[in-house]
Amino acid sequence: MIKFFLMNLLLSFIWVALTGSMLYSNFIFGYLLGFGVLWIMNRNESDVRYFYRVPKIISFFFFFLYELIKANVQVAYDVITPKYFFKPGIVRYPVNANTDFEINLLSTFISLTPGTLIIDISDDKKAIYIHVMYLKDEEQFIRTLKTGVERKLLDLLR
Repeated sequence: MIKFFLMNLLLSFIWVALTGSMLYSNFIFGYLLGFGVLWIMNRNESDVRYFYRVPKIISFFFFFLYELIKANVQVAYDVITPKYFFKPGIVRYPVNANTDFEINLLSTFISLTPGTLIIDISDDKKAIYIHVMYLKDEEQFIRTLKTGVERKLLDLLR
């Protein structure tokens, strides 16, 4: 998988060198073009994980960017209006992540979102305690995290 990533980077640098334009958009276009070329050339190989993970990474990036912007707008609206809309609470969130890396990455992405803060991880690593600024319904919050960030992140890592 790393072999394909490095070859893809090499192809994108070659594209940038051939076009002579050192722009981010040109590099991204070269990366996508190299991805397509590598995918066509290696369709019959047994190790095709790279070609499934790259679209998942891009999808997760845009999903998380959307969630980040939405939470920032909610917090900014609450700050600039005279009435406070927040209802703080602490949630015990049961995790499906198995390894320390998965739990650490999940807790990092949860705490990057404004309005949430990781307080603690249980000793058996089966639950994360989260302080939430806008807790209207605890079950809805858990369901949103399960079907959103955690599912997409674990699909990406596994």
